[in-house]
Amino acid sequence: MNIGVAKPSPEQLNEIPHHFINSHSIHEDVSAGKYERFGLNVLEKIFSKKDMAICVGGTGMYIKALCEGIDEMPATDPLLQAEVEENYKQYGIAWLQQEIEKTDPNFFSKGEIDNPARLQRALAFSLTTGKSILEFQQNMIKERPFKIIKYAIDIEREILYERINQRVDEMINDGLIDEVKGLIQYKNLKSLNTVGYAELFNYVDGNSSLEESISKIKQHTRNYAKRQITWFKNQSDFRWMSSEDILDELTP
Repeated sequence: MNIGVAKPSPEQLNEIPHHFINSHSIHEDVSAGKYERFGLNVLEKIFSKKDMAICVGGTGMYIKALCEGIDEMPATDPLLQAEVEENYKQYGIAWLQQEIEKTDPNFFSKGEIDNPARLQRALAFSLTTGKSILEFQQNMIKERPFKIIKYAIDIEREILYERINQRVDEMINDGLIDEVKGLIQYKNLKSLNTVGYAELFNYVDGNSSLEESISKIKQHTRNYAKRQITWFKNQSDFRWMSSEDILDELTP
C-alpha cells in the first residue's frame, strides 16, 4: 500500500525521519491502543535527542489516544470478531445496525452507527462480554510527560473538495489501479476495506465502471473529510489556522 495511502516519497522519507511508515503488515490488527503504545515509545526516543516531535494525521481517535490515553478494555473473542466481520461482508451495514440495536441499544443511541468499523467492534465486544463498549469508555485523560500543542488546518470547504478531487486524479495517474490489482487477493482484509481501495476492487471485480469507481473515491473522501472536520470542531483544544501560519509558528 503506497499510492492509495499517500505514502511520503523516498526523497521525503530520507529528508525527514518518519515513523509508522512501512512498519506494519496489512495482516496486522492495528488499534488505537496499539498506536498509543507505539507512539509513546517513539516519542520517548525522539525527545531523548530533540525538543520537538510532530504528529500528523487525520484519524481523530488515534490522535486522542496518543495525547490523552485510551481506556483499557476486556479482549474481544477473535472467533466472534471474525463472525461479525463475515456477516458484515455478506449483509452490509444495515445488518450491523440491526444487531447493535438488539444487543447494545446504548451504543445504538449514542455511538457512531454509520461507521462500520466502530459497529463491528462494538458488536463483537457486546457479544463477548454481554456489556456495552460505552461502559468502558470513561474518557479519563492520562497525563503525558511533554507539552502538547494541537493545530487543525483551516481551509475553505470548496478549496478542500477541489484538492481532494485533484488528488484522486493524481493517484490514478500515478498507478493506483495497478497497485489495487496487485492487492486483489487481500481485498477482504480490514486494512484494505478503506477509501481508495474498496471502490477500485469493485472495478477490478467487474462490479462498476472505472469512471463510477473514481467518482465514488472522490465522494467518499469528501464525506470522510466532512466527518473529520465535524469531529475536530468538537474538540475544544485545537487551534484552527492556515497551514502557512502553522508553519510560521513551528519554524524557529
